[in-house]
This record gives sequence, structure tokens and C-alpha cells, in this order.
Amino acid sequence: MNRVELVANIANISGLKKIEAEKALSAFIETVTSELSRGEEIRLVGFGIFSVTHRNATEGRNMKTGEPMRIPARDLPKFKPGKQLKEMVAKKGKR
Repeated sequence: MNRVELVANIANISGLKKIEAEKALSAFIETVTSELSRGEEIRLVGFGIFSVTHRNATEGRNMKTGEPMRIPARDLPKFKPGKQLKEMVAKKGKR
């Protein structure tokens, strides 16, 4: 499902117009992005947790030359699915 299909599905389920559903989706994405960039987490009970995880700097190798290279430390977004989401996906997978 791409963004256009997601917006159409949100509009269909919620009864919103497509333009309103697009605004709601954009606001959700902007909020999640903003909170994660500040190092905060977002908990949606039953759905999951959006958070930030830190990766320390490491030594790696250039695949082409084999030369060692430094991979810098960085923060990465993370999503941990909630219990209800995992259960719903597991039920759908038992077809």
C-alpha cells in the first residue's frame, strides 16, 4: 500500500474527505518525526512504540577495497509493535 492508497483507506474508514485524511496523515507523520528528532518516544497502546535507538561508532570495511573505515555513531528510529498488533498479524497469517 502506498501513501495515496493509505489516504483513500483512511478516508473510507473514517468518513473523512480525502483531503482531510491527507492532512491527518501528514500531521501524524510530522508529529512522529518531530518527537523522534527530539529524542522522545510515542506510545500507542496496542499498536506499538516509536522510539529512537543509539548506535555507537564502529569499525567496518570498505566492501570494494577491503580497507578499514570508521562508521560514525548515530541515532536511528525504531518501532516496536504492540501486543494487539502482533496478535492481529499472527491471526491473518494463519489462513
